[in-house]
Amino acid sequence: MPTFSAPDGTRLTCHIRGEGEPLVVLPGGPMRASAYLGNLGGLDVHRQLVLLDLRGTGRSDVPADPATYRCDRLVDDVEALRRHLGLERMDVLAHSAGGSLAMRYAARHPDRLGRLALITAIPWALGVPATPEDRLAAARQRASEPWFADAFPAFEAWLSGTGDFEPVFVPFFYGRWDDTARAHADREGDETNDDAAEVYGADGAYDPDGTRSRLARVTAPVLVLAGEMDGGPSPALARRTADAFPAAEFAVQPGAGHYPWIDDPEWFVRRVTAFLSGRE
Repeated sequence: MPTFSAPDGTRLTCHIRGEGEPLVVLPGGPMRASAYLGNLGGLDVHRQLVLLDLRGTGRSDVPADPATYRCDRLVDDVEALRRHLGLERMDVLAHSAGGSLAMRYAARHPDRLGRLALITAIPWALGVPATPEDRLAAARQRASEPWFADAFPAFEAWLSGTGDFEPVFVPFFYGRWDDTARAHADREGDETNDDAAEVYGADGAYDPDGTRSRLARVTAPVLVLAGEMDGGPSPALARRTADAFPAAEFAVQPGAGHYPWIDDPEWFVRRVTAFLSGRE
């Protein structure tokens, strides 16, 4: 469990899984400890996963200045990790909210990026959030599920701002709602720094126009992977992320929700490994 120092002195931790060429992994949440990523469905058989606990999450220290939880300011932590690993260029996989951090890193340090895999990443960094309509359209695909009748009204109320986030609609975030998904979902509250999450996207966190301009000059290969059943991002929204890069490919994992390595580990690992190895 290696530790290293951020530029402001905050002690950060990363977790190593597997052997081989390093793959830096940025978690989502936002501000969820990297433990929820596990071994990404077995991806550690093919690459050494370097899973970063963002400041204030997991085994990383809480910073002295809470404003440093903001997405753009976390870019310096990612660069500090690259330096700690002694890599001239690094391959990066980012999930969900971590995708915006990865995009901001790519925009600021394009020469340090090898390959970039964006997994069900909502493109907040591009100024394009997932809409309630996207999420509801994806949710309606689950109408035949036995839990749908109870879950959908609560989900609709949350998206309209008239209800709270409720556990009853968590199944919409998974492609299949089974014991594995339940166990994965049950850990979210304990693994997330809610105070930090509030700061992650605060004013100034994103610069959509500037980020788009810089990403248009990124030459590193990029994979944008969406889940067929995911509403945040929907496949259509994820494709717009791919369009921001000159060398991006786009893939939709059949039957997957927001956590595709949980829904179908074999499909996920096969597709991501092919991209990382240049066999796509």
